Amino acid sequence: MNSNTQNTKIKSITEKTLVVGIDVGSETHYARAFDWRNIELSSSPYAFSNSIDGFQAFLAWAKEIAADNSKEEIFTGMEPTGHYWFNLGAFLQEHGIRPLHVNPFHVKNAKELDDNDPSKNDRKDPKVIAGLVNEGRFSYPYIPEGVYAEIRALATLRLQTQEEVTRIKNRMARWFSIHFPEYKDVYRAWDAASGLMILRVAPLPEDIIKLGMDGINKIWREAKLRACGLKRAAALVNAAERSVGVKMAPEAARVELAVLLEDYERLNSRLKDLEEKIDMALNEIPYVDRLLEIQGVGRLTVCGFIAEVGDISRFDSPKQLQKLAGLAIVSNSSGKHKGETHISYRGRKRLRYVMFEAAVSVIARNEAFHSLHKYYTTRLKNPLKKMQSLIAVACKLIRVFYTIATKDIRYSNTKMLEDIHRPEEAAARA
Repeated sequence: MNSNTQNTKIKSITEKTLVVGIDVGSETHYARAFDWRNIELSSSPYAFSNSIDGFQAFLAWAKEIAADNSKEEIFTGMEPTGHYWFNLGAFLQEHGIRPLHVNPFHVKNAKELDDNDPSKNDRKDPKVIAGLVNEGRFSYPYIPEGVYAEIRALATLRLQTQEEVTRIKNRMARWFSIHFPEYKDVYRAWDAASGLMILRVAPLPEDIIKLGMDGINKIWREAKLRACGLKRAAALVNAAERSVGVKMAPEAARVELAVLLEDYERLNSRLKDLEEKIDMALNEIPYVDRLLEIQGVGRLTVCGFIAEVGDISRFDSPKQLQKLAGLAIVSNSSGKHKGETHISYRGRKRLRYVMFEAAVSVIARNEAFHSLHKYYTTRLKNPLKKMQSLIAVACKLIRVFYTIATKDIRYSNTKMLEDIHRPEEAAARA
């Protein structure tokens, strides 16, 4: 990311550069070619399909225009429109052409510069995109490869599976509220192993009453469950006898619970399998074990961090990681007005979430980070609110992660605390 400033981006576009703006679509893409002064070199918008034949035809078209106009390098700009750019971006990268991203918000606001018309069409958008590239208003998308691509894909699958598990849990809570609300008086957690064994055989209160204490206890004994006996069985039968659960459509209720339990077990099995695969992939990253030495940082935190960051060597400083996470500090001031500062919220929201959750964890479990949080919230000059302190700790964690990963050193509580600037202590010593 040494070329991440706008001036450097502008300088990278020279007289020998062909700038191609691409309007990405689900099935068909449209492209127009320009020189470094934004003079069009293509006679008309070029349409090509989202297929290997279309990609190859586009590449031949761009190279022909570049050759005819003595251009030695091709820059391709596009909007990151959902997932539709992935295949084209990967194809271009494989053929030595780095895809560039322009902000859709910038495209929307720049459309009226030429004709004072906010309309959108296949001819107009590629020109606007190419113009933004020429102005250096683009970013370099990161397409992970190798183990980093594997970790990102597995982490995404795990997150999606976890969301499905949460939905199943919510549906289960609804089922119990309707059909057996007293169940929570017997089991604090509805998915307790002994409780699920009974629900598979006797899902409704009337079924539990029919099964009786001896029947319940027999199931547990055959399964060799500990800490489950007649006392728990009696509590379950008693809860069923005084249940106010709805008794309408009992067969449908039984089917619904069976389906929910089956989905819950299937998703949990998939979740376990994904976590095992993630662990195997993480073992290929050399600095993972050192990050895990930080008390309060777990494998899921490290997985989420690597999934969003990818190859950390592509960053020049932890400030770039902080910006990627949307944790960069934004001020709002003009003249004598000094507004409140806040984080940008721009960037990868999953990374921001991972680091915030990690900050909460280390403050609770790590004595050094807990003392840092206490210092931030109680210092005499500019004390932070609790949420502000959590953000500050998350930013500190990013710097710690970056240092460990890039400098091949071990984490130290003492070193971490020594790096914190404390002006009031320095003044007292003076």
